[in-house]
Amino acid sequence: MDGLDIWRIAIDPVDPRVIYAGTRPAALYRSKDGGAHWQKMPAEIAEECPNVRIPRVTALTVDPSDHRNVWAGIEVDGVLHSRDGGDSWSRVPTSGIPDPDIHDIAVTVNGKTTVLTSTPREIFASGDRGESWYPLMVGGQFKLGYCRHLAQKADDPATLFVATGNGAAGDQGAIQRSTNGGKSWQALALPDEPNSPIWVFATHRADPGLIVACSHTANCTPPTTAGDSWTKLPREFTEIRAVGWVPN
Repeated sequence: MDGLDIWRIAIDPVDPRVIYAGTRPAALYRSKDGGAHWQKMPAEIAEECPNVRIPRVTALTVDPSDHRNVWAGIEVDGVLHSRDGGDSWSRVPTSGIPDPDIHDIAVTVNGKTTVLTSTPREIFASGDRGESWYPLMVGGQFKLGYCRHLAQKADDPATLFVATGNGAAGDQGAIQRSTNGGKSWQALALPDEPNSPIWVFATHRADPGLIVACSHTANCTPPTTAGDSWTKLPREFTEIRAVGWVPN
């Protein structure tokens, strides 16, 4: 991966020595020894694409209910799925997810396993590991319809969060929350009006109520209320694409 930009990383929940990485230009890599050595996985990805010109891996997720299922999303080249831990990959047909501009993929386990995929203006869901998909019709529910990152509350799989805004280079942002697995959504009150789209979340099972959300230029972090209240950190940054928190 020398000379490539790393856009996403995913760790196998069963064997943490197995790490997946997605790059720009878009390619998928896997390490089986905690990152000491890496192998490029055999995934067919376009070399050029609309909008961003050079495709990039913007989503990379391991199914917590079956770690052999790994999902990758490409901006802009659709969704790829591996059923054997990355040894082989297949492409989700455009009939399932018609927009190839993929922003994130999340796998939720709430009685059954559901795969969620966000695109600029819609979120698609699959209850059969990608065999069929249906839209959640968020366009009529979100005031700001541009969707980026997806997150699930660690101890409540029915509670989902979506980072939204008014465009990739927009000047507004919002956080949408669902407490019923995506059937309905509520825009959460933030302490300040974000001046750019909300881009990404960070959660951890050590404290499921502590959720960090970042826009391009600001941080918001709540107490242990799972999104009911938020506070803005005083430090602002130039641009944020990823964030994580770990317990001390």
